[in-house]
Amino acid sequence: MASATSSPAHAEQPPIPRHLWKVAALSGMASYLDAALIVSIAVNLAIYRDSYHMGVWMAGAISAIVTGCIAVGSLVGGRLADMFGRRRVYNWDIFCFALGAVVITLAPNDVVLFVGVLVAGLAAGADLPTSLAVVSDAAPAHGRARLVSFTQVMWVAGIVVVIFLGYLLSDTGMTGARCITGHLAVAALFTWQLRSRLELADEPSDAEVAQEAAVLEAPRGTALKNVWNRAALLPMAATFAYYVTWGIGANTFGQFGTYLLVTVSGASQSLATGINLAFLPIALVLTFVFVRLADTPWRDRLFYVFTLVQILAFCVASLTAGALAGMLVFFVLYQISNPFAGEASYKVWSQLTLPPDTRGTTQGLTYALSRGVFAGVAFVTPALMEYSASLLLWSITLCMAASAVAGVYIVRVLVRRTPKAVPARADLGVAGA
Repeated sequence: MASATSSPAHAEQPPIPRHLWKVAALSGMASYLDAALIVSIAVNLAIYRDSYHMGVWMAGAISAIVTGCIAVGSLVGGRLADMFGRRRVYNWDIFCFALGAVVITLAPNDVVLFVGVLVAGLAAGADLPTSLAVVSDAAPAHGRARLVSFTQVMWVAGIVVVIFLGYLLSDTGMTGARCITGHLAVAALFTWQLRSRLELADEPSDAEVAQEAAVLEAPRGTALKNVWNRAALLPMAATFAYYVTWGIGANTFGQFGTYLLVTVSGASQSLATGINLAFLPIALVLTFVFVRLADTPWRDRLFYVFTLVQILAFCVASLTAGALAGMLVFFVLYQISNPFAGEASYKVWSQLTLPPDTRGTTQGLTYALSRGVFAGVAFVTPALMEYSASLLLWSITLCMAASAVAGVYIVRVLVRRTPKAVPARADLGVAGA
């Protein structure tokens, strides 16, 4: 495991075997489907509202349930993965997601839609901490941050694909909405097939597992008591504080960005999805840059710069109260800063600082608690937006400032304590090609 203060320069980094990038890509599908599910509900929300005759509170409930179910799924799935094997959960939760996506696609009314979102959200949540632990387990010490951060490329790709489809199908009503969610079912089934055929090596020895736990000063075993100690609680609390405050803003714009542009900024459905789509390639390219730098000191140096840019972006949106011109500036600044001061940082920091044996449980807890907060915020967001868009935007800006403080603490205190190198362990080893 590479510390941010002692990592070699990018040019000196050992290459990562090709088969490990395959593991990162298949695991990254959890992030792809998580983002795509949330954004598809956001893109289709106005269509669902009209087709199913939803009120403002039902629209909030649909948005809240997807986030709430991801929270519950993360909590339960991460724990089950630690207890019964990450390999088993890794293979089956994505199949359950496909079933939920089918229900969403074929839903004849808002009640069935609600059920489909429930199933897909639980499965997506279960896959998030499990897949990250799988990547971290399989990764060599010198490449762990790069492989973990590659899952964020998949997360951004999920957003890009859904918004692109939303733009192309913006004038097709429910037919377009069904196509968008239908592609999630197809992607999940395809990934399930590839994961189930993934060649897996034997488990590492107890000595290898014990060595990693020792350098992290963490107790061995998956018992819950090993979650409630300083070695786990401190990084868990810090990464939760960062993720929950950053995620309130990111999740709100992920779920309600199109909705805000239509209802507050006065944009049409086509223009709203087009604005989102136009700026997303910036984020995708820069996320690849983050991956290249993830095992170098530049990862955390750039965080300092771009967390300030991100706060500036939300200040612009707040000062203009959601006016279209202000939102255009916001999207430019936000897509530039988000790859270097966003969820990718949270993923890497979590895998570098959390104990190995309870990695699924502890990250599942931070995911679950954060997504629970996001669900509550999502439930009241449409009503708050209708009451005062300015109040909503300034509240989010304050949350972004708080995330910057938490991130600085993680970089300056927790990451600096991270051992320079730790052998990778796994209940999932990955066979070379």
